[in-house]
Amino acid sequence: MKTTTKFIVFHPSVQKAAGAGAGHRAWLVVFVLFFIFTFVFTLVTTKEFSTASAADSSGGAAASRLPQPLADALIHYAIENSTAATSGRMSPAEIKSVASVLRRCAAPCNLLVFGLTHETLLWHALNHHRGGGGGGGRTVFVGENSYQISKMEEVQPWIEAYDVQFATKVRELPELMDHYRREARKECRPVQNLLFSDCRLAINDLPNHVYDLAWDVILVDGPPGYAAEAPGRMAAIFTAGVLARTRRAARGTHVFVHQIEREVEKVCSQEFLCPQNLVEIKDSLAHFLINNNNNNNNDNYEMGFCSNLESSGKSTI
Repeated sequence: MKTTTKFIVFHPSVQKAAGAGAGHRAWLVVFVLFFIFTFVFTLVTTKEFSTASAADSSGGAAASRLPQPLADALIHYAIENSTAATSGRMSPAEIKSVASVLRRCAAPCNLLVFGLTHETLLWHALNHHRGGGGGGGRTVFVGENSYQISKMEEVQPWIEAYDVQFATKVRELPELMDHYRREARKECRPVQNLLFSDCRLAINDLPNHVYDLAWDVILVDGPPGYAAEAPGRMAAIFTAGVLARTRRAARGTHVFVHQIEREVEKVCSQEFLCPQNLVEIKDSLAHFLINNNNNNNNDNYEMGFCSNLESSGKSTI
């Protein structure tokens, strides 16, 4: 019996169809896995965002501030390492006074500090914020020593500091106060744009944003004022008084003046910050609160900085 060998031949189109079907199934698997991964990732991240949002809404801006235990530790070690008042450093009571106001801010404060001191890093840390959408504040330091500021920028590049060339001297206090009184309704008025001021007490060479911000806290702890030829703090206190009245913070501006027992600090604080705005004095640190209970209008200050519209208090310095 004769047999015939048979060959089975697969047509190329059949192979192509089979390969195409397998490829489609592979792509379908990949698509399903990608969909599952995307769904799970979205679910997890949405839950985390919701939790964070709930924490922020329940705790307010406190979530963006430095944690209280860490803040307390910084204050503790700053106080432990403080020395006698003659060194120019702040006493424990003075440090706690500033720290308490920074802590009470509705959000991290806009903090402006005149002077680079032993407490500079402490103030920057206590006003720490996460930034972004957390409603964080800004911390700016102003000093008279450009070399000191440049060295700080090298070591702590995250600190924002600017140098100012002060044209005043402690011995010029009587002359400068006479100049202010002559120009009280003109160049030295309490509400103005300091960038364009010709008042001899005005600091007008800082970056524009410094004048645009509403400052919650201003600390005057510089420039040096311990000798007749030192620049003194006349311009710093005058500028603080103008900033507090021109760009008003929501709950007023807290102004601290260190070494209030000295003549320049006392005279200028009485004239530009006003006794009726005095909150308290802790050792050598005077605390003023410039309220925002009237309009930003020079008509409210016809008699100078210490308008009777600001407060009815009778505190003395």
